[in-house]
This record gives sequence, C-alpha cells and structure tokens, in this order.
Amino acid sequence: MVLRRWSQDARLSLARLPSLAGLGRVPPAPVHAIRDLWPGDPASGARLVKGSLTHAGVTRRIGPGRWEDPSYPERFRAYLHGFTWLRDLRAVGTDSARLQARALVNDWLSHPPTDPMVRDCAVTGARLASWLGHYDFFAASADDAFRQRLMMRLLTEGRTLAALVPPESHDWRALTAFKGLLAAAVAMPDHSGFLTRFMRYIDGELACQILQDGCHIQRSPEIQFLALRELAEMRAMLQAAQIALPDSLALALDRMSPVLRALRHGDGGLALFNGSHAGSVAMIEMVLSQATRARVVATAMPDGGFIRLQVGRSLLLVDAAAPPPPGFDAEAHAGTLSFEFSVARQRLIVNCGAGELPEWRRALRESAAHSLLVLEDSSSSDFAPQGGIQRRPAHVTVEQFAQDGAHWLDLAHDGYHAPFGASWRRRLYLGDGGENLRGEEVVEGERLQSFVLRFHLHPSVEAELDADAQVVVLDVGGWTWRFRADGGTVAVEESVYFSGTAPERTRQIVVRVRPGAKAEDGPVEGAQVGPETEPAAGTTEDSPEAESAAGPEASASPEQMVAEAPTPSTPEAPAAPAEAGGRTRQVVRWALMRTDG
Repeated sequence: MVLRRWSQDARLSLARLPSLAGLGRVPPAPVHAIRDLWPGDPASGARLVKGSLTHAGVTRRIGPGRWEDPSYPERFRAYLHGFTWLRDLRAVGTDSARLQARALVNDWLSHPPTDPMVRDCAVTGARLASWLGHYDFFAASADDAFRQRLMMRLLTEGRTLAALVPPESHDWRALTAFKGLLAAAVAMPDHSGFLTRFMRYIDGELACQILQDGCHIQRSPEIQFLALRELAEMRAMLQAAQIALPDSLALALDRMSPVLRALRHGDGGLALFNGSHAGSVAMIEMVLSQATRARVVATAMPDGGFIRLQVGRSLLLVDAAAPPPPGFDAEAHAGTLSFEFSVARQRLIVNCGAGELPEWRRALRESAAHSLLVLEDSSSSDFAPQGGIQRRPAHVTVEQFAQDGAHWLDLAHDGYHAPFGASWRRRLYLGDGGENLRGEEVVEGERLQSFVLRFHLHPSVEAELDADAQVVVLDVGGWTWRFRADGGTVAVEESVYFSGTAPERTRQIVVRVRPGAKAEDGPVEGAQVGPETEPAAGTTEDSPEAESAAGPEASASPEQMVAEAPTPSTPEAPAAPAEAGGRTRQVVRWALMRTDG
C-alpha cells in the first residue's frame, strides 16, 4: 500500500507539472466531439448567470477567486469543481449564459485550486468530461488563446486521471473518474496512454462494483441510476470514436438496466432505500433509453438483496439484505427488512428518504426513518463517526413462496442480537389481486422488549384513526384502505418525507408494544410464548398470565399469519430449539386491505 501510494504520488506530481502539458502534440480542438447527453435546468442556469449556484440544498455566490472559499460545504465544493452545472447554463441558451460559462472556466484555468481536492479523481473526471461535453457551447467560438489554454489544461487533467486510476475508493464515483479518462482518450487520441489505462482497469472496476444479478454493490436505487448513467455516457463516447465496447461494459449495461426498472414504483420514481431520492422520472427514462433498448424488468435480485412482488396493480419492494460491505457503506441506511408499497401510480407506504444537509442525512439513516420494526428506540445498525457502518446484522434470512397469484415472504435478521439478545422475524403476505397486504412481526429474546412498528405514509395519503382507536382509515388516491393491528397500540403520528432535497410533512402509522401494558391501554400487548419455548420470566406454564400471553396463535405459521388468505403448499421450516433459561416471544399481526370495493 505504501509503495502504491508513493508511485501514485510520483505520477501525480509529474502529471501536474505545467511543462509536461506541452510534451507531445496538443490538438487545437477535440478530435472527436463529445456531447453531454443530459438536459440542464434553465432555472438553475438563470441563477448561475447571476452568480449563484445551488446544490444539495445549499446556495452560495460563486465567481472569480472564490473556488477555494472555506465557507463552501464539501459536497458543494465538489459539485462546483466538477462543472456539471455547465449543462444548466447551456439550457438557458443565451449569449450571457455562454459568456458566463466561458468566464468561469477561464478563471479556473487562471487560478487552479491547490486544496486536497486535487486528489479526488471523481471531481477531476467530472470536470474533464464536462469541459469536453460542453466544448461547442462555451469554447468553440472563443479566441485562440483561450482554446489553446483549455486544451493544454485538458491534457494535464487527463494525465492527472491516468495517475490516479485505479482509484483508492471503489464506490460509484470511481466510474466518474473512468468516464473523464475516457473523455480525454476520445478527445486526444494521439495520447494513447489514456485509452490504454482505461481499458486496463475498467474490467476490474466493474467486477468490483456490479454484482452478478446487475445490482450495484452499494445497494441503493439512486446509486444504481447514477452508475448506469456514467456507463451510458462511456458507451456514447466509445461509439463517437468508433472504439469497440469492452465486454464488461456491455454486460454491465445489460444487467443493470433491468434492476433499475425493477426498483421503480408505478409513478416512475425510485424506491427510497439506502439514501435514495425518487429522482426525475424523465431523467431515469432518458438514462434507460441510452443504456439499452430492451425494456426488461428484473424478476430476481438475490445478490443485491431486493425483493419485488407485483400482484395486480400493487407493488411491494423489500430491502431483504444487510447493508453493503465496508468501503461501500458510507451512505447506507439501517433499513434492513424495510419495505415500500404502492398501488398503480400511488405510493402508500414509504421510507423517509435521504437528507442533503448533515443533520438530516444522519437522522434519516436511522431505522426509525424506515417502515420496519424499531427495538428499544435503537437502530439495527450503528454508524461510525467517519460515516460507514460499524455494527450491522450478521445474518439476514429470506424465504419466498408463491401460489395462485399470492406471495409469502419469511424474513429475519439478528441486528438486535448484540445489544439486546433479540432477533426479529417479519412475515409478509400479498394476495387478493394486490388488495390484501398482511404481516406478522415476531421478536424473540432473553426478556420482554419495548418496540415500535413504523409504517411511513406518502404525503398524498390521508390517514385517520377511527373512533375506537382500532383501525386507521386511509384515503389512497380516492381509494379506501384500512389498517388494523393486533398485539400493540395503534396510533397515527407526524413524519417527514424526502423524495427530493426538501422535506415534506406526512404521517406515519405506529404500533407500540410495551411490556406490562394493561389491557385498557389498547389491543393485546406483551409476550407470546410458543409451545416450543420456555415461559417468560415472571410466569409459569400453568398460570393464567402465561395462558393469556401465549394464546392459540402463539406459534402461528406463515399460513395462519394471514388468517383467511389461501395457504401455500410449502410447509413452514421447523422452529429452532429453545435456549436454556427460556426465551420470550412477542408477536404483532397487522393487515392493510382495500375496502371500497
């Protein structure tokens, strides 16, 4: 590692020496035209013309001499130096926008930043690809001196990328570095080292990031979209230069596109798992059209750990795997076994999404911001100070059955074993043409636990608790759905929803379980001890308390869980033997059904 870092430092120092930019022939203009494929935002471009840039909820004044302003947040500074906002100025399409773009690039060329961002190959790659992708917009009509200085700098940036590739970090942003290196290779083909280095390392990078089923290793629908967008740009560049597509790149495009389609709701937006936003439907469609002609939807994602069940007009998406591995978990959420549910184009149950500002970003990573079970007000994963995950579920199990158009899921994880000695098992059923979603939540542990089930609702869904505080009536796009739960106290509370960069107020259904709660506090609460386990502490097998706690359904199978639902032919797996000293078993069953006929 030390030798690799020393070698990279040496190559980087040589690459950025001004004298080296003159070695070899620098073309007066890009040999092959590179076109930025994506539309810009005219409103953002109009603000840029006036010297104001907005990104990730942060707005700052920009201009000459302000490239290293210490007040800029890190993400904002990276976006500023990546120059992808040039497409917003291009979208304005006026001479003033063109001159502003040229002035900002010229000032950067005159005063290149010296801060540590010079080592960020993703920022360098984005900048190089953006300058070349918008060359016709801001540079083609400029004077010879500007264009010569720009081309000299492009060569330096290309040499910088060649020195930094392969990147030390292999998250999706590494693909942006490869895209920039390829842009340099296409624009300046006489410098063959750029293409050679791209071809040498791209196979390994894609093998590291793209799983066999086409899911990106970071397990985020939004990152799936972003990574596919980078690969689609690479293909366009290679086609423009009439360079054969590497097999690994072609295969990645073919595998990733069906997964991206599978992780969309009926409204066309993305599911909100692991830091995702819903995104622009138009942009998602555009990326998919550039990536592949086939309109295939993935039916199974075993490596990525997502489950997609569509019955009738209803869609159930489940995060059925642990967070991504170390090195890929900087933005991962503690959302294991969370789910989202939509009907046609209407989202019903959602996760809260992802915030852009640090305080929101941290809060929305917690389990409580997802539609799942939260034990003792704690998350199933703990976050490290540097942003990754330091404790996560070690084992996540998934079983899936289907029969006569209905689906059963049997899911479990041990994320609460280390702090509380407990495990959580979630069983889900979707049937009756998609109008009947039921679940059973089972917490087994060394003692009775307090926990909360959370079902976050989309802002467009209206929710009202009935007079008996037993049923939540939902207005879902003019359809009436009813939610009911047994085993806990049902309530409707405030929540928040981030489909984009700004929060929206919404509601959530919560089911609370508190050990020792009295019957008048709500529906039955407390432990349920199955016949295969020992009774909980404080009860005996013959006591009335134990009989009441256990009940006739204490060891319910997936079939019993869904009451009148048709039963699958696949039998339930045998229960694990009880541990010495006995274990408690707490059960909540719930149902969400359409009732307006």
